Amino acid sequence: MTWQITLLVLVLAVVAGAAFLVLRGRTGQSGAVDAGVEPGASVDATRSPNPPTPFPPKGKVFLGIQTEHGPYDFTPLSAYTEATGHRPAAFQFAQGWAHNPFDRAVFDRVAERNMLPIVAWEPWDYLATGRARSHGEQPAYRLSRIAGGDFDEYIRSWAQGLKSLGYPVGMRFAHEMNGFWYPWCEQSNGNREGDYVRAYRHVHDIFRQVGVTNVIWVWSANVTYPGAEPLTGLYPGDRYVDWVGLSGYYGTAGVERYRSFDRIFDDTLDQVRRFTRKPIVITETGASDAEGRRAAWIREMFSQLPRHPDVIGVIWFETNKELDWRLSVTPDAARLYGEKAAAARYRVTWSTNTVPRRTVTAPRR
Repeated sequence: MTWQITLLVLVLAVVAGAAFLVLRGRTGQSGAVDAGVEPGASVDATRSPNPPTPFPPKGKVFLGIQTEHGPYDFTPLSAYTEATGHRPAAFQFAQGWAHNPFDRAVFDRVAERNMLPIVAWEPWDYLATGRARSHGEQPAYRLSRIAGGDFDEYIRSWAQGLKSLGYPVGMRFAHEMNGFWYPWCEQSNGNREGDYVRAYRHVHDIFRQVGVTNVIWVWSANVTYPGAEPLTGLYPGDRYVDWVGLSGYYGTAGVERYRSFDRIFDDTLDQVRRFTRKPIVITETGASDAEGRRAAWIREMFSQLPRHPDVIGVIWFETNKELDWRLSVTPDAARLYGEKAAAARYRVTWSTNTVPRRTVTAPRR
C-alpha cells in the first residue's frame, strides 16, 4: 500500500506543477497580461560557460521601447512588434516609491523575453493629482529627505532585490531632473541647489554597500530648453554613472514646429560632452503625427544617428500620453521604422550573459 500512496503523491505533484506553469504563463504575478508575446528561455541567473558579450557590441545601437503599463501588460509590445516586425532589445518601465515595493517578477517577465530591463525608478507618488502631479509639489519626497536617510530601508530593499536577479538591469533613477515637473527637480518641491547630486550619490552608495554589481546606472536628463536647470550642477560624477540618458521629442506642447533628431538633441549632447565621455542612450523619444510627418521624422532619425557614434541605444516611447506617440497606430511609420531597424547596425540581442558597454569613443564637440 505504501508504494501506491507514493505513486499517487507523485502524480498529484506533476499535475499541480503543470497547472501552475499554465497559470503562470498566462498571467504571471499581479495579473500581468501575456498578450501572446512568446518569451525566450527561462531566466537563469547562473553564468553561461561562454564569456559574456558586450551590450551593445562596438559599432552597434540597441533599440528599445517603453509602454504605458510596462511588464503588467505586454499587449502594447505585441502591437508594436506586429506593426514594425521588430523585437526590441530593451524594455523600459516605471516604478514609483509610494506604490511599488521590489517585485522580482516584473524584471523576470522582461528578461525572459530577451530584453534588457531598464527601470525608471521614481521617488514620488505617481497617483497624486493637481500640482502635486504637474509640478512635483510632494514635500514627503524632497531630495533632502532622500539624502538624509528617510528612505534608506526602502532603497536597501531594492538594492538587495536587484542584486538577487543575477543579470544586468538599467537603473534610471530620478530622471529629467533639469525640469520642474517632478518632486526631485531642483526647481520644484522646495529643493535647493546641490540637493539632486547629494540624493543621487546617497542612493548609489547604498547600492554599493549592499554589494550590487549588476546595475547599470543611467543618469537621464531632459533635453535642455529655455529655463531648464544647467546640467553641470546636476551631474553626480563619472564614478556614479554608466550611461547618460536623454529625453527628447518632436511635437511636444509649445514646440510643435518640425524639428529633426539632430535639432532636438545636438545642443544637449554638446553640453554633456563638456563634463563626461560616458555612452549616450536616448532614453525617451517619439514623433508627433499631427502634421503627418512621423514617418519623415523616423527616416531622418535613422539617417542622422550614425553621426553620433557615442549613442549606443534609442528607446521609443510607445505610449498615448499627452500625445499619441505609438508607432502601432500609424502603419506607414511603423513599417518604415521596422525596415530601418532591420539594418545590421541595429541587430542587437540581449541575454542574461551580456555585460553593459561602459566606454565609447565620444566625438569632440
